[in-house]
Amino acid sequence: MSIFSTGLSGLNAAQNALAATSNNISNIFTPGYNREVAILSESGNGGNGVQVEDIQRQFNRYIADQLNAATSKTSALETYTTQVEQIDSLLADREAGLAPLMQDFFSSLEDLASAPSDPAARQGVLGSAQTLSAQFRSFDGYLQDMQEGINGQIEDEVTQINNTTKQLAGINREIALARAKQGEAPNSLLNQRDQLVHDLSERLDVRLNIQDGKTYNVSLPNGQPLVSGERQFALETMEAPNDPQRTVLGYRDSGGNVVALDEDVVSGGTLGGLMRFRDETLDKTQNQIGQMAVSLAVAFNQQHANGVDLDGEQGAAFFDIGQPRAFSAKDNDGSATVTDTAFDTANIDQLGTSDYRVRITNAPPSGPADFEVTRLDGGGTLEAADLAFDDPNGNGTDATLSFGGVTLTFDDTNNLAQNDRFEVQPVRRAAADLEAAITDLDDIAAGSLVHGDTGAIAEFQAEPGNALASGNAPWRLSVTDTGGGTFEIVAEDDTGATQTFTGQESGDAITVDGITLTLGDLEDGQTLTLDADASGSGDNRNALAMQDIQQESVVGGSASLSGAYGSMVSDVGNRTNIAQVNLESQQGLSEQLRAVQQSESGVNLDEEAANLIRYQQYYQANAKVIEAGRTMLDTVLGLRN
Repeated sequence: MSIFSTGLSGLNAAQNALAATSNNISNIFTPGYNREVAILSESGNGGNGVQVEDIQRQFNRYIADQLNAATSKTSALETYTTQVEQIDSLLADREAGLAPLMQDFFSSLEDLASAPSDPAARQGVLGSAQTLSAQFRSFDGYLQDMQEGINGQIEDEVTQINNTTKQLAGINREIALARAKQGEAPNSLLNQRDQLVHDLSERLDVRLNIQDGKTYNVSLPNGQPLVSGERQFALETMEAPNDPQRTVLGYRDSGGNVVALDEDVVSGGTLGGLMRFRDETLDKTQNQIGQMAVSLAVAFNQQHANGVDLDGEQGAAFFDIGQPRAFSAKDNDGSATVTDTAFDTANIDQLGTSDYRVRITNAPPSGPADFEVTRLDGGGTLEAADLAFDDPNGNGTDATLSFGGVTLTFDDTNNLAQNDRFEVQPVRRAAADLEAAITDLDDIAAGSLVHGDTGAIAEFQAEPGNALASGNAPWRLSVTDTGGGTFEIVAEDDTGATQTFTGQESGDAITVDGITLTLGDLEDGQTLTLDADASGSGDNRNALAMQDIQQESVVGGSASLSGAYGSMVSDVGNRTNIAQVNLESQQGLSEQLRAVQQSESGVNLDEEAANLIRYQQYYQANAKVIEAGRTMLDTVLGLRN
C-alpha cells in the first residue's frame, strides 16, 4: 500500500473522529443523547493504514435499566408527596381546621347550659353549628375536588403514555427498516428509542424486553403489552365498574371490550403515584372526615331527641347528614338494585372508615350466610354473625342487609343472582350534606324529657321523632321494692292506663312510649315523669348532656371527636413525613445513577475540546504524510532530469 493510501486512510479516520466529536458537542443538551466515539482499527495485515470500524454510541443497557427503574420510583414519590402535602396543610391549619370549630361549638353549649333560655346563648349554639357544618362541607368539597382532579390527571397521563408508546412502535419500525437497508440502525434512532423508554418510565412502571437483541417490547408489570414490535396497545380510561365517579385504567381485550385493570397493576411513575395517593390517603381521609361528620350528627341528634325545646316539644334532628352510597357492579347478572341506604343508628359504633364489597354467594339470599361482605381496606371478610338480614314482607321485597353501621335495602332479593356485587361507601361523601337542621332558636332542646328521681335511671334514649307519640303523656313511673333485689315499676299515662314491669334490676332496660330507660340505682318509692311539657325554661340537663358528647367515644365506638380528628391529622402528617424522607432517599439514588450514566454516556465539554485538538493534530499529521509522499515522488521524478 502506498504512502498516499496510508495517509488518506488517516485523513478519513481523523475526519470521522472530528465529526463524532463535533456531533457530541452539538448534542450536549439533547435529551437522551449518548456520546459517540470513532472506533479505529489497523487496516489489512498491517502497514496498510487505518480504518473506521464503527461510530459507536456509549450506551450501557444495565445502567439504563437501573436508571429507568429509579426514575419511575422517584416520579411516583414526587407525585405522591405533592398531593399528600396539600391534605397535610389543610388538616394541620390551626385556624382553618376542624379542631377549633368543634371546640367553639361545644363551648357554645356550655354557655347554653349556663343560660338555657337566653336567646344570645341559643344563637351562639346555632351559629357555631352552622360554621362547623360549613367547614365539614368545605373539607369534603376540597377533597372531592382532589378526587376529580386526579381523575383528570389520570386521563392526561394515559394520553401522554399512549402518545409515547405510539412513537416507540414507530421507532421500532424505522429501526427495522434501517437495519434492512444499511445493516445497522443510525445512532440517532437508537437514542430516540431509549429516551422514549425513559420518558415512559417517568409516567408508569414498565417492563422492557429486547427481542432478538434488537426490537423493544414494552409491557405493564402484569404482562399486559403496551408495545410489541411495530404494534401499539393503547391504554384507555374508564369508569370503575363498581364506582362511576372513579377513573381507572382499561384495555381492550381480544373481543374489543374495554376491561378494567386492577389499580395495583400500576405501581410507579406519575400515574402510579396518583393511584397510590388516591388509594392510600385521599380515600381514607375523605372517609375519616365523613365518619366524623356522621358520628357527630347521629350522637348529637340522639341526645337532642332526649330533650325538650322552649315550645314543650321533643327535640327534633339537630343536624342533617348524607347517607351511605351503594353502587351495583356493571356486570351483575341479576337485576336487583339497592333502593335505599341508611345508617344503622343502633349500631353506629360499628361504623368505620372502610368501604365494603358485598357479594351474593347464594341466590336468592335468605339469611346473612348468603352474603359475603369484604372490607376494602384490607380488613378481611366480615363474619356472618356481624351481618343482619331482614325480609319484612316475607317475599324478598324491601329486604334489608345491615353491617358495619349501615343498612342496605334491596328492591327484590329474588332478582339477585349469584356473584352479583355491590360496592358500599358508608361515609365517603357524608360530610358533603352535613348542615344544621334547626333554624328557630326556640327549637334547641336544652331541657330533659325525664324528670323526678333521675338516679333511678343510668341513662335513657328517646326514639327521635317518636317519643311520647301516643299523646297520652305525661307518664308517671313509680318504683316499688319487691324484695330479693328486684323492683316493680308501674307506668301510668294521663288516661289512667298502666304498664307494669316486674322483676327489674339495676342495668335492665324498659321502654315506655318511645323512651328506653336503662335502670340505675333503684330504691323503693322513687318516682319519674316522662313529659315534654313539664320542662321549664331553666332546665339545662339536656344541654349538659349534649356538651358531654365532646368527651364521649362516639367515633367508631372508640374515640372522641377531637381524638379522632387528632389521629387523622397525625396519620396524614406521618404519611407526609415518610413520603418526604423516601423521596429524598430515592432522589439521591436517582442522582447517583444519573451521574454514573453521564460518566459513561454523557458529553464532557473539556474532554471533547481536548479531542478536537487531538484529532485536528491527527488530521494535520496525516496531511503531512501525504505531503511528504508527494515531495518524495517529486524528488524521484526530478532525478530523471
